[in-house]
Amino acid sequence: MTIDEIMGLAPVIPVLVVDDVAHAIPLAQALVAGGLPVLEVTLRTAAALDVIRAMASVPGAVVGAGTVLSAQDLALAADAGARFIVSPGLSEPLGAAARASGLPFLPGVATASDIIRALDQGFNRLKFFPATASGGLPALKAMASVFGAVRFCPTGGITEASAPDWLAEPAVACVGGSWIAKRGESDWATITARARAAAALKPAA
Repeated sequence: MTIDEIMGLAPVIPVLVVDDVAHAIPLAQALVAGGLPVLEVTLRTAAALDVIRAMASVPGAVVGAGTVLSAQDLALAADAGARFIVSPGLSEPLGAAARASGLPFLPGVATASDIIRALDQGFNRLKFFPATASGGLPALKAMASVFGAVRFCPTGGITEASAPDWLAEPAVACVGGSWIAKRGESDWATITARARAAAALKPAA
């Protein structure tokens, strides 16, 4: 799959911090059942790589790795079965590793200079992060007016209430959100209900 295809599968990508591998499969099943197949498992816990491996076995799930900070992180995530890569930023070694891997890659940007560096490396599908702290929707709209070829997945501080406003911006393909499944939560029915509500949101384009 291409990064455009992945970003187009659902309006919200759940950003997941999972400590317990036993939660991996039921969590992925709950999210897929709610209509959110694209799952970003952040590399913030000791269990993350095993969680990716387990979730990858769930039918319909498109599992990627988030919080990828280095070429080594990317290699480990790819080995665990990640189908796409998300990073909070971008370095030249990480960009080179992403291109070499062939995996869809969503590098993080927060400023116009970040976007120019990403474009220089061949990336025009970008994670705007941390979205709210970096000026929010007004900042993204200002940058989108300059970088017309770029489409964004804003992440960081986005809530169930604010997600529709972000998705109404034509430069936004989808948003990343941690409200769908909170860290340590195991009420699968509630997670599926949240996922269903999020999946019903409509991007502008």
